[in-house]
Amino acid sequence: MMCKKCVIQLAILLSALVAAPALRAAGGDSIKEGEMAGYLIVPHEKVPESYNAGFSMYVAAWPLLAEYPGNRFQTGLFGTWMFAQHDGPEPRHMYSDVEGGLGWWRDTRFATRTPKFIMGGVALNFSEWANGPGAGKGRDWNKPMGKYGVAQLSPWVLWPPDGLNLKQGTCGELVGYGYLPLPLTQAKAKTDGKNVPTGDQSWTLFLNTSNFKGPVAFFTPHFFSRESALNPQYAGMFLDSRPSKPNRAIQMETQYIPCVLATDSKGETYARIAPTRFPRNARGESVLVHRVTAYHRRALWDSVKAWFDGGRPASGTIDPAASQTHIFRGGGGSTWKIYPENAPDAQKTSLAWSSFASPIAINKDTYGYRWNKQLVAQANSKEGQLALLPQYFHLTKNAHNNPEWVVVSPAQVPAETGLTGHQFKPRLEEHPEPYVTPEEPASCWKKPGPAAGPFQAHLGDGSSVTYYWYRFADQPALLNADLTDAEREAIQKRVEKIHRTWKKDHEYLPPPKIGTLAELDPALIVTPPRGLEVGYVPIVTRQEKTLLP
Repeated sequence: MMCKKCVIQLAILLSALVAAPALRAAGGDSIKEGEMAGYLIVPHEKVPESYNAGFSMYVAAWPLLAEYPGNRFQTGLFGTWMFAQHDGPEPRHMYSDVEGGLGWWRDTRFATRTPKFIMGGVALNFSEWANGPGAGKGRDWNKPMGKYGVAQLSPWVLWPPDGLNLKQGTCGELVGYGYLPLPLTQAKAKTDGKNVPTGDQSWTLFLNTSNFKGPVAFFTPHFFSRESALNPQYAGMFLDSRPSKPNRAIQMETQYIPCVLATDSKGETYARIAPTRFPRNARGESVLVHRVTAYHRRALWDSVKAWFDGGRPASGTIDPAASQTHIFRGGGGSTWKIYPENAPDAQKTSLAWSSFASPIAINKDTYGYRWNKQLVAQANSKEGQLALLPQYFHLTKNAHNNPEWVVVSPAQVPAETGLTGHQFKPRLEEHPEPYVTPEEPASCWKKPGPAAGPFQAHLGDGSSVTYYWYRFADQPALLNADLTDAEREAIQKRVEKIHRTWKKDHEYLPPPKIGTLAELDPALIVTPPRGLEVGYVPIVTRQEKTLLP
């Protein structure tokens, strides 16, 4: 005889089986989990190869999905890849660059609908990567793999290891950012004791937002060069010593947007993607990329180098006369495809993107989309005006007899598939693991250690960070940058000059000509304690879910 508990469990099971048509097509084919992934490609005109000292750009930030679906979700918003420029043929089997930008990643622990920003420096063939101060590949501090690759420069901005937060609710505002080299260190003939050089270029992230402007952090030259100590054939070939390619790809890289697929009793296959949105202005256009600019060495390096060598102070303003702005003519395309989970490439089928999206040059400095009003709805969210992409697609053959997903209305999707009743439920971690840093008394986090702290800040993503104020030269990244004490003191003096002269409300990057600047999470903007205004920086040592009272 069954116990009462077993009877209840059996009833629940039978009830679930009765409800199964909601998860199963009437034709007998289960709804399958799937995904949409690919690239949106932004063509632009080239500039002369001599503009090889970095770049800047403005890109829109917005909540791509109506609901954050969980940590399988990985997509960047529009961004670029900065590679080293070489003389002659490109080196083979040598991938190293700066990518990153705005987006969501599978290792994001405190995600919301609002994107975050990471720096995304890649050492040789992804052996390491550095996403910001204290953030890199993995979380094992016994194998840092890039977590010491970025040094904090700004005394006014906290950098959480989960990524730099924007203000919650950001919807279509522009984030200005770029990388230019600063001569913070001297070139070295040896790296980690080996007879391979390290260059003198500290590639520095500059931001332009409504509540912070200026340099934030930089890749230590050692982050790039240390791999050449292990592989001497690559000596002198990375960004620590090489200029940057001025003509970079601009794309939106999407690795996973949830979708579901089902086949009806006639053998026709349909798909539904999670509600996906783009920013939308009053004219029904999406302003996505603006004022992409490449810089000559005269734009910043020369004046800062002269300053550090005893000349007059450099203002930090990047000289627009030593720059070239890439021109947009419209055009571009999509490689977005819809397919079942774990499908081979042959089953990854393109969708008819151009049927509802027209890439346009809004002006010569600005790229975006104009939407087919018949297929793209206007979505009024709490964040603002958005364009809601079509959600339903039918697998057909195009004019070239190739398979293609075409847009259909919900009414055209057979009810038996169950797709119109499907709900995309987020898979959130209720207790995300905190980010921590070493606590051992002898570690570089404790010796010589901070000058003040701990302090706390509570962020809009529901996390809290603990941070300390370190003397700039004593921060962990510089203690792991293959620098002698004398070399660290020399960089300390240069940074003290920067702290005295370059303020957070000064214009550095050329400002945008259209749109509104986004705002960093206000909790990330800090004020140095009295006496630590010059030569000290805030370093986050822990990030965890905010505990509610």
